[in-house]
Amino acid sequence: MANGTDFYAVLGVSSSATADEIKKQYRRLAKQYHPDANQNDPKAAERFKEISEAHNVLGDPAKRKQYDEMRRLGAFGGVGFGGGASRPQSRPGGFGSTGPGQAGAGTFTDFDVGGIGGLGDLFSSMFGGAAAAGARNTRSKGPEKGQSIEQIVEVPFRVAAAGGKVPVELEVNEECMMCHGNGAAPGAQIKPCGECSGRGVISFGQGSFAVNRPCPVCMGRGSVPTERCTTCRGTGEARARRTVNITVPAGAESGTRVRLRGQGGKGAAGGQPGDLVITFNVQSDRFYKRDGLDLIATVPINVAQATLGSRVSVKTLDGKKVALRIPAGTSAGRRFKVSGQGIEKEGKKGDLLVEITITVPDSLTEAQEKAMRDFADASGLKY
Repeated sequence: MANGTDFYAVLGVSSSATADEIKKQYRRLAKQYHPDANQNDPKAAERFKEISEAHNVLGDPAKRKQYDEMRRLGAFGGVGFGGGASRPQSRPGGFGSTGPGQAGAGTFTDFDVGGIGGLGDLFSSMFGGAAAAGARNTRSKGPEKGQSIEQIVEVPFRVAAAGGKVPVELEVNEECMMCHGNGAAPGAQIKPCGECSGRGVISFGQGSFAVNRPCPVCMGRGSVPTERCTTCRGTGEARARRTVNITVPAGAESGTRVRLRGQGGKGAAGGQPGDLVITFNVQSDRFYKRDGLDLIATVPINVAQATLGSRVSVKTLDGKKVALRIPAGTSAGRRFKVSGQGIEKEGKKGDLLVEITITVPDSLTEAQEKAMRDFADASGLKY
């Protein structure tokens, strides 16, 4: 993918999800966003493409293994190394470093980049050919936009239907308060990085395919301190938790996404903060179900009410009560419409559909049973 979006976030699963969990989530999302089911929503087709792309990699054990390793090494945004990270070593068919060596450096974890079309094919499927080629001359300079965060948020059914706010607790990367993001201990000197010769990047790959990624030693800054900050261990960042109130638009459904610009991680070197991308997962409700903009409420009545007729009180989404007349001879499953009491979205409003169920007593007294038998005999009912 051109923007290096996390495939696990696209599917809304954790990186430790099983193959069955990934398959089940993919099928659910694919059904929801399939273009044939969303012909009037052009965004659904793009979302369906993202979902299919993510499943193409995560649904294949070999591709997923390579993706996880490359993700760990920082090949999809972010460095992916700690302050004492090791540097890459050239090996046939694998990643190689074009930067100068540094004493005491270790080696990358070895993994195969051949097979399933080669590493280039996997990169192309995730970034696109132009993005992979353009990455060759990438260098981290100046202000950088902060970390963008994708998160799935559970939303109560009634909040999603009527609209409202939900609190979301986030864990993001913030600039280290001790070193102000430069990774240096107080009084330490800043010198050019010996691993990348001050370029800030190192090259991976061989021949016609090469990709530049941030140097794991200097974190892409091109310089290193003589003594690292003890608070952030030289990364220039610290993890922080904060709570954000998310506005849920009326009529939101599972899979609805909202982007809050500037609510992600803090930018480096004065860069803009990242974005927060929220995907809603609407919880079920004990009373209401949803069918488009219509609400379906199941209301139980007893045998006498169904047979002789009655009046029942039904609560609407906004908490008000409406009286509903049940005519004599009402059967189970019959629906009654309360106009204009459904979900309102984009100027349109659905109805409240009241579906009747009939309850019967679990047991009868001797007198009740005799009365029921007399009624059945008089009515010609078989039992």
